[in-house]
Amino acid sequence: MYQNLTRAFPPMTNAALFGWLKTLYPLWSTLDEESAHVSAWVGLAELALSGCTTSTDHLYVHPQGGGDLLSAEIAAAVDLGMRFHPTRGSMSLSEKDGGLPPDNVVQDHDVILAESQLAVEKHHDAKHGAMVRIALAPCSPFSVTKQLMIESAQLAEKLDVRLHTHFAENSEDDDYSLATFGCRPTDYLEEVGWCTDRAWVAHCVMPNEDEVQRLGKAHIGVAHCPSSNMILASGISPVVSLRAAGVHVGLGVDGSSSADSASMWLEARQAMLLAKLRDGAAAGTARMSLEIATRGGAGCLGRIGEIGEISVGAVGDLAVWSLTGPSFAGAIADPIEAWLRCGPTGAKHTIVQGRSIVDNGLLVSTKVDAMLAQHRVLAQRMQRLVN
Repeated sequence: MYQNLTRAFPPMTNAALFGWLKTLYPLWSTLDEESAHVSAWVGLAELALSGCTTSTDHLYVHPQGGGDLLSAEIAAAVDLGMRFHPTRGSMSLSEKDGGLPPDNVVQDHDVILAESQLAVEKHHDAKHGAMVRIALAPCSPFSVTKQLMIESAQLAEKLDVRLHTHFAENSEDDDYSLATFGCRPTDYLEEVGWCTDRAWVAHCVMPNEDEVQRLGKAHIGVAHCPSSNMILASGISPVVSLRAAGVHVGLGVDGSSSADSASMWLEARQAMLLAKLRDGAAAGTARMSLEIATRGGAGCLGRIGEIGEISVGAVGDLAVWSLTGPSFAGAIADPIEAWLRCGPTGAKHTIVQGRSIVDNGLLVSTKVDAMLAQHRVLAQRMQRLVN
């Protein structure tokens, strides 16, 4: 979520993944508790306006001297009232060790594991309907060591929390895996003990047919980020095949420096359209995208039957949509198809744990203007711009 401080930053608007990262890492190295808190507040508010009730966040940048960034963003979620399942992300492999990130945003192996356990002990709530849970999230195969992947999986098993990482994001990612590990990303995932229903991965654009079946057999989760994958020219994830194989496919808006818009509705529509483009007009439906955005996301977080559905025993978080006005005129035969094919639209009401976050299309919080003003100052500071 901190990436909304560098949204649509001109030097990287036409870059592919690795170049995009190397351009932005130096800016993100200035992240501190204030900017983590404000950016998370704004990011969660934007998500709530699009009907999102529960979000995760991959906070993998922990600059030296930056402070307790995870607690800062959790405080933002608590203040706004969003259900939050953030990850204690990490990077341990810097440029000097053959990774992508600069030295000042990576951490020592033992420090990462110790702080990961501390984060779980401090914030994780295992109870049904919990408002805050923590997952462990080494950033990616090209920014952490193999040993950290292995020991993070072992720690997650010990603490009974979930695992998250970037995976098979584009052809560069595949090439790196082959050159560095001598295998494809799925082989590497199995080797380090991550091919399990405890894990969910971001993107998963490049699996072949055999790998799709192996991922499905493991009942792994995939966070599908269609807009980001298009902006970075990463490709189209085979979500129809992944779902058919048994993968929990959820929906992600990705970071706001790649997708630039944190709208769950927009990503649901993009997921529908890309599925049609990849697998045929009948493959991508509005109902498929609705399932991805709700129960699929719950599957990624290990919370099926608890969130992402309206059923006995679930928490009862609600997003309410109005299908009226010129954009929906004539769309009377099928409200689900109308909801996603027409528009654009935002949620009329977003309700979390019985509390209204969005009411009649507007954020309920009285802090919106102040937070946006503070966000602008912090974004200018991070981007080194002066007005």
